[in-house]
Amino acid sequence: MKRIIRFSKFFVPALIVSSIIILFGLIGYFTKGFNLGVDFQAGINETIQLALPVGQVTFAGKGNAELTVSESQLTLVFSGAEAQERTVTLDYKTYPTIGDIKAALEKEPGIKVIIPEGSDAVSSSILVPTYQGNSLLSQNPVSLYRTPMNEDERYASIEIVRDALKPLGEVSVQTINPASLQRYLVRVRDDGTDPQFITNVSQTIRRLIEDKVGKDRVVVIRTDYVGPRYSQTLGTQSAWLVATTLILILIYATIRFKIQYAIGAVLAIVHDALIMVAFIVWTQMEFNTTTIAAILTILGYSINDTIVQFDRIREERKIHPSDTFVDVLDSALTLTLGRSIITTLTTMLAVISLFIFTTGSIKDFSLALLVGMTSGVYSTIFIASAFVLMWENNKAKKDSRRSKEVAKEVKPKAPVPAKS
Repeated sequence: MKRIIRFSKFFVPALIVSSIIILFGLIGYFTKGFNLGVDFQAGINETIQLALPVGQVTFAGKGNAELTVSESQLTLVFSGAEAQERTVTLDYKTYPTIGDIKAALEKEPGIKVIIPEGSDAVSSSILVPTYQGNSLLSQNPVSLYRTPMNEDERYASIEIVRDALKPLGEVSVQTINPASLQRYLVRVRDDGTDPQFITNVSQTIRRLIEDKVGKDRVVVIRTDYVGPRYSQTLGTQSAWLVATTLILILIYATIRFKIQYAIGAVLAIVHDALIMVAFIVWTQMEFNTTTIAAILTILGYSINDTIVQFDRIREERKIHPSDTFVDVLDSALTLTLGRSIITTLTTMLAVISLFIFTTGSIKDFSLALLVGMTSGVYSTIFIASAFVLMWENNKAKKDSRRSKEVAKEVKPKAPVPAKS
């Protein structure tokens, strides 16, 4: 017979370790708090890129002309009542240099392109995309930008951007990899005092950085804004979402097993959630909707592992009805240990790949999953099962005490001696 691992001997030490980690997490939460993302705090989230101007495009023809720059091509759309509606696409493979792009654009009526001297041979593939939206051309020039071609042309760093934005007060600046793009994520919190916050702050960010690195060198890639009411609503809905998940799991586990198993399962996933909170607080990982997705993913992963363990406990109890519950529990946990390890490790291979080869919120998501999966396997064995064992032991003691009391009540009285 396979050697039985006595997991039950480690339930108390495991409970102490978990309590210490959770306590540190709560202390961190009340002293440091979450590093809230823009989803959960009112403010502006602006992605900027520090780039070099490489040309100006104007339009003096009939109708409207919109210019869009993407990572692989440049698109020019003509529209309007007085113009023939058509689309001109210039891909970078066919037009590999800025000079080629200029020559192709100027073949269109009303389009004029001015580029700095010596820029004809610059590769068109390093043009900065217009992620913020299409540019409507007019007689007022629209600028084209390019990323630096080599280290000598790189003039910015995250320290320079942070130093430039000091007048805004508490500002968060992060580098968006690769660093060679000179692209940064700037977050400014809205305290609700400025009704024109988004317009004023966006303009101020650009002005302050241009004062530091030079005029016409800042490209706004994307601007996101979250109002106070939305961030508050999102936080409340996230809390309700987690609470509803716990209630539904409690109901499901109660129907499938018994109430003690249901409470044990819920305690295990609450434990996993608190462990992740401790990790997020002390690493100051950004807490956003991606983090909520990671927590809910771990809750599902943990309850699945717990249900498998409980199924095995129930089967072992039917097979060995005369064994004590602690022996049945240790036997079931030992038999499912291999399955838990193999399932977790194979899942972790995919998550580790995400952690290594991605950046930003996906990297944080994968890191949170790694911590949560480890906690999920641990909590199934040492939290959920420990609670069920405690419940069964307490129930056995009560049953034993009740049996003794009943035995005393029905104890036969001594016979009365017959009279002679």
